[in-house]
Amino acid sequence: MSASDLLLRAVEFDKSGRYMEAVNLYEEGAEGLATMAKNQADSSKKKYLENKIKEYRDRACILKEQILKWSIRGEIKDKIHIVENSKGHSYKSLFGKYLNDVVKEILVEEPYLREYFQLTNLVMFCELAVSSCRNLKYINVRTVSVGGEQVEAFRQLKDSLKVARGINLNVEFSEHIHDRQIILSNGYIIKIGRGLNYFKKVEKFSLGVYDFDYRECRETNVDIFFCPENIR
Repeated sequence: MSASDLLLRAVEFDKSGRYMEAVNLYEEGAEGLATMAKNQADSSKKKYLENKIKEYRDRACILKEQILKWSIRGEIKDKIHIVENSKGHSYKSLFGKYLNDVVKEILVEEPYLREYFQLTNLVMFCELAVSSCRNLKYINVRTVSVGGEQVEAFRQLKDSLKVARGINLNVEFSEHIHDRQIILSNGYIIKIGRGLNYFKKVEKFSLGVYDFDYRECRETNVDIFFCPENIR
């Protein structure tokens, strides 16, 4: 898809309130324009492209700020304290009821996606999202970049989601991300103190290897908010 096509779609999504999707398209389209500007010999055309790049990137920043406001506002709907070594707290048991057919887009902010078990936890979350949200179109992930296995893991997950359900995985790297939360486009925001990685390790042939309701958990708090402004 060309830069102009990406930006046309970004504007369309922006107008319809699909802001998380619009941010990704604005940024990707702006990168395409930046490449065009770099290779443009005509100074007036180059200046025009640079102005448009700034316009689209500025809009993406405004939308990111709006998404951030959503994450700190809203009515608290549930507050769960997971006790150390307790069981029965798989993702489905904990917040599966908030993943429904209204959800078209998900933003996962999780700084620690570097170790194998952390990456497989993300895959497990995506499996739940795909099976629960029939109209899901985008999964956006913000995390810290560490390279290596992480890059290949994201590539494989991206390809798998696209082939299986036509879902787009967008990964944004930030060196400053710290908070952990999941923002759903149906208005729910899930904040977990330990993020996706609150499960303890089990032996290879023990209960809990596949069904995480049998796994012992690390102590953490889960707060679930509802923010009507986030519904799209």
